[in-house]
Amino acid sequence: MPQDRLPPIPPEQWTEAQRKEAEAMIAGPRGAIVAPFVPLMRSPEPMGHVQRLGAYLRYRSAVGTRLTELATLVTAKHYAQGVEWAIHAPIAAREGIAQPTIEAIDRGERPAAMPDDEALVHDFCIELLQGRGRVSDATWACATQRFGEPGVVDLVVICGYYGLLALVMNSARTAR
Repeated sequence: MPQDRLPPIPPEQWTEAQRKEAEAMIAGPRGAIVAPFVPLMRSPEPMGHVQRLGAYLRYRSAVGTRLTELATLVTAKHYAQGVEWAIHAPIAAREGIAQPTIEAIDRGERPAAMPDDEALVHDFCIELLQGRGRVSDATWACATQRFGEPGVVDLVVICGYYGLLALVMNSARTAR
């Protein structure tokens, strides 16, 4: 694997702005500076905003943790983002996503058997990501009926957020 372009910065080299954002992240539910935020440390103000958005999506989204993790896996696979996959596949399993579903997504296949809510999230995210940010009226209507407008907006933001992290880590060559 090519060398990590933006490896961790030793704490003794952090600027005051980096220290402020890092300490806030460490004090929060993550408890550490995790891989996606290592390259973002170079720009601490956006890192802080991104990390706070991620904390909401991961722990309090309108679709719940299980479906957030499913959307995260679909997005990680779409962007071929191994670090995200390695972090979130075990979380998805722990949150109740069946192992055959995780394995099918990893192979780039639509899982054969999913609960209705998972199938809707999977298909919504695939359509959004492969459709250049667009979702059909039928898919939008089904998702809105099931999750409400806050849930649909959160699904779009989840895909965008994990896409952002994927672009950061892929371009920085972030190591696992």
